[in-house]
Amino acid sequence: MTETTSPESAPARTRAALIAEDLRREIETGSFAPGDRLPSEAELTRRHSVSRTVVREALSQLRSDGLVEARKGSGVYALDPAKARQRPFSDLDTERLSGVIELFELRSAFEIRAAALAATRRSGAQIDKIVAANAEVAKCFETGTSTREADFAFHYAIAEASQNKRFPEFLSLIRSGLVPRVELESRSRPPRAYVPNPDLVAEHDRIIDAIVTGDPDAAEAAMKAHLEGSLERYRDLLRTSRR
Repeated sequence: MTETTSPESAPARTRAALIAEDLRREIETGSFAPGDRLPSEAELTRRHSVSRTVVREALSQLRSDGLVEARKGSGVYALDPAKARQRPFSDLDTERLSGVIELFELRSAFEIRAAALAATRRSGAQIDKIVAANAEVAKCFETGTSTREADFAFHYAIAEASQNKRFPEFLSLIRSGLVPRVELESRSRPPRAYVPNPDLVAEHDRIIDAIVTGDPDAAEAAMKAHLEGSLERYRDLLRTSRR
């Protein structure tokens, strides 16, 4: 087995991502062969010193990736990673600007609607979760750490607040490319490291304000501005890279 990551101090959704990555590596390297039973939830909880909720989120990510299947009353079993790579979005390449743009265009088609639904259907607890996720994004900026996982948690919390389970399911399906890892593709020089939008927290705040006040039109407008601003940023980079 590979050495596990120690994720005790990370946010819950980040801890889930780290555990999922450990298990994904074990499946892809053959430590768990197709058909092998993964450790139980209780064992994973003890191994990583996390709650069952975190472990279940990690396993949910692996199911979305087609790497495991749950068998009722038996446990969770590894699937063939070669077949998993044939799943939808498995060929999405977010190290190319064209792939990033494809994904942002797709996100705009459903996340704008999710924000509107969240404005009319959200619970108090879900508002708290959305606010906490954006506070984590702000903390990442303050500490100079990656905003990738915190940004995903923010969008996922809004998807959950839509009260339509297909929205968070779809976000989980495309999560590997949800926040681009690189900023520029070029044949003449290597890609630069991803730099988050400096207005990210403020744009999130506008979305939160609309959801809190229960204004679906404002929520749609704020989410549209947020996503389409990022989309235009990457289109500009693509145009620059072709000069």
